Amino acid sequence: MKNFNQSVIKHKTGLLNLAAELGNISKACCIMVFSRDTFYRYQAARDADGMEALFEVSRRKPNLKNRVEEAPEQAVVEFATAFPAYGQVRASNELRKQGIFVSPSGVRSIWLRHNLASMKQRLTALEKMSAEQGLVLTEAQVQALERKK
Repeated sequence: MKNFNQSVIKHKTGLLNLAAELGNISKACCIMVFSRDTFYRYQAARDADGMEALFEVSRRKPNLKNRVEEAPEQAVVEFATAFPAYGQVRASNELRKQGIFVSPSGVRSIWLRHNLASMKQRLTALEKMSAEQGLVLTEAQVQALERKK
């Protein structure tokens, strides 16, 4: 993208410089194959905001990710380490009982973002968290860790 912006800036500044050098805007526009309207837009942008205004500006609207809020996402991550043997459907159902509504595919998406997609990854995260924080493991967590080994 940087190279693209540099090449676009070269053409725009080249047009402005050529017009200044020739002293004739119409001739510069004919040589560079730009309209005079375009020249005046470039000149106004440069005069108003400097050379940074000549960069290509994307007109696309930003694509905001279709994600859940932070609180339910954190609850899904905590649930994944609390019950690493549960699948995405069961995790979704159990969270729904607690009042947190996330679809099974939403649970999977959250797990993928936090590297918790497989049971092995969830158990590894559980081991790491218990080593760092000194957590006491529940019976279900101990059974899942034994099943892993």
